[in-house]
Amino acid sequence: MSKTLLALGFAGGIAAAAAGWLLWPQHAPPRSAAELMDVLMWNREPVGGPFALVDHNGQPRTDADFRGKLMLIYFGFTFCSDVCPTDLQSIAGALDKLGPASETIQPLFITVDPQKDTPEQLKEYVRLFHPRLIGLTGDARQIRRLTEAYKVYYAKTQPAKPADRGIDHTGYVYLMGRTGEYLGFFPPDTSTDRMIEIIRPHVTALSQR
Repeated sequence: MSKTLLALGFAGGIAAAAAGWLLWPQHAPPRSAAELMDVLMWNREPVGGPFALVDHNGQPRTDADFRGKLMLIYFGFTFCSDVCPTDLQSIAGALDKLGPASETIQPLFITVDPQKDTPEQLKEYVRLFHPRLIGLTGDARQIRRLTEAYKVYYAKTQPAKPADRGIDHTGYVYLMGRTGEYLGFFPPDTSTDRMIEIIRPHVTALSQR
């Protein structure tokens, strides 16, 4: 991994920890924010992995469908009111600014709330951001396995009113290579221009193959 991406990961860890976005599911042994950053920055554990989910059109999709392309993967939920829309807009902005070169990139939005985020719900949501954004869902067990593979942590909040319940989650955009390998991550609120700066060399390399 390049020093640039390592620095990016470190900055993301500090930002996320400060914002309190690292929440661990009850059944998993808790880790500190520093341990999580160690995993993501230095690949001390594998990050990413195969999946078999359903897209926003109700069609089965696997990671193999996107081989040969870079992937920008974001984990969130459609009822997220702040972090998710901001980061998805940054992804969309990066794709638009890259122009035709963005055809080598597949953006994916994977829900951490499969109970509410049906394919129909995802379809209405992803269309708000970019026509090439694919929404993915599955059953709770599938989502749990995948979030553990990507070192994503999420937990339902416990507000005073059940109607106000939401999900706290890490807000990273994962950059994955053409064979599904982990290349790095963007922390929450990364700007479109910063994304392009990191992504462009990988896009150029793909176009030269």
